[in-house]
Amino acid sequence: MEFLTSQTRAMEGARNNQAVTLHGAVHALRDLGGVTFLTLRTRERLLQCVCTGREALDGATEECTVTATGVLRAESRAPGGVELSEAKITVLTRPAAPPPVPLAKKKLELNLDTELSLRPVVLRSPRSGRCSASRRLSAGPSGSTWTGRASPRSTPSLSTPGRRGANIFRLDYFGKKAFLAQSPQFYKQTMVGVFERVYEVAPVFRAEKHATQRHLNEYTSLDFEMGYIDSFADVMEVEQGFLRHLMELLRTRYSAELTLLGVELPDVARIPAVRFDEVKRLAAEKYGYAIRDPYDLEPEEEHHIGRYAKEEWGSDFVFVTHYPSRKRPFYAMDDPADPRFTLSFDLLFRGLEVTTGGQRIHDYAQQVAKMEARGMDPAEFESYLMIHKHGMPPHGGLGIGLERLTMQLCGLDNVRKACLFPRDRTRLEP
Repeated sequence: MEFLTSQTRAMEGARNNQAVTLHGAVHALRDLGGVTFLTLRTRERLLQCVCTGREALDGATEECTVTATGVLRAESRAPGGVELSEAKITVLTRPAAPPPVPLAKKKLELNLDTELSLRPVVLRSPRSGRCSASRRLSAGPSGSTWTGRASPRSTPSLSTPGRRGANIFRLDYFGKKAFLAQSPQFYKQTMVGVFERVYEVAPVFRAEKHATQRHLNEYTSLDFEMGYIDSFADVMEVEQGFLRHLMELLRTRYSAELTLLGVELPDVARIPAVRFDEVKRLAAEKYGYAIRDPYDLEPEEEHHIGRYAKEEWGSDFVFVTHYPSRKRPFYAMDDPADPRFTLSFDLLFRGLEVTTGGQRIHDYAQQVAKMEARGMDPAEFESYLMIHKHGMPPHGGLGIGLERLTMQLCGLDNVRKACLFPRDRTRLEP
C-alpha cells in the first residue's frame, strides 16, 4: 500500500495547488445549499473540504471514514490556513449510530464520569485526543525506531473480567473482580480511531500452566495497530520494514555485541508469505509426516515450516497467512472468499512463532454477529463495541513477542535466557 505518511507533506505543498488524496473521519458537515463544507479529521489536524453537489459527498455522515480527493489550496479563512477544494468523497465505512456526544464542539463540557464512560469515542474530540497526545513527549525519538509515524500509547494493566479468554490472572481490585491484561488489543483498536497508527511496548500476562522452552507467564509485547489499510498484507509490510530497520540498527550500532554472542543476522529483504493450509501440506509432504491438527500449528510443525522456508526460499522468516477462524479471536476478520479462514497471519522466525497479527473486524453488525455465533454476550463488551458502533476505519495490527525474537536472534535454547527476570508457573523470585 502507499502509506499516507505523505499527508503532512501534502499539506506543506498546498501553496503549489497540488491534487492529493487524503483519508480520515468526517468530523462535521455544514450544508450551504449547493456547497457543503466537510471537516475531515486526520491524524495530524482538521482539514476543511469544499464539496460541490450532493454526489461529491457519497452520502457521507459524521464519523464515516472516507478518502477525500481534491486540490489543496491556501485559504486564510479555513482552519489552519488551507482547504481541500473541488473535493470528492469516497466513503470507506459507515457508523451504525451517530456519536453519543457532539464531537465537533470545541469543548464538550461533560461531567467526568460521563466522559470516562464514553472515553473510546470522546477521545476522537480534537481537544481530548490531543491532550492524550502530549504523552508522546515522554517517548522521545523512540517512535521513529518503530515506524516514524505512530503514536506511543500506554494502556491499563488491569481490566474487568470477561474481556478475554480463560487463562487470566485474577485479583481483587478494591472489592471488585479484575485481572491482569493478556493483551492491549481492545485499547489499541480504540486508539486507531483517534491517532490512526499506535504502538506500545509493555508487559502482558498469561495464566497458562505450561512448562516449555518457548513460554513465559509474563513477557514483553511490541504491539502495533494501524488504520486505513487495504488488506492485512499492509500490516505484514510494516512489520517487514520494522525488521529491516532493526537489523540495520543492530548491524551498525551493536557489532561488538553481535560478535561476542556469535549472532548471524537474518536477511529480511524478502519474506515469503504462504497460506496456512498450503504450507502445512508442503512441509508434511517434504519431511514425511502426517498432519495431526488441521486447525493449528504444533511446535514441531513450526520447526518443519521454518526449515522448509530456509531450504526452499532461503529465508529465516516466513509469514503463515489465513489461519482457520476457529483458532483465531472473535475480532479477527473472516476471509470473505472463505469464512472458514481469517485475514490473519503468524510470522515464524527460524521455526518459532514470534508474531501474530491480521485485519480486525471494523463493522459493528459483523462484530456482534461473530460474538453471538461464538456464544458470547455482546453486552459484556459494551465499551469495546462502542468504537465499532460509532465508526471505525478498516484496520489491523500485530503483536511481537520480544523475548522470543531475542531468543531466536541469539540462538538461545530457552526463552528464559532472553529475559532478565523470567516469570513462569514455578518462578516468582528473584
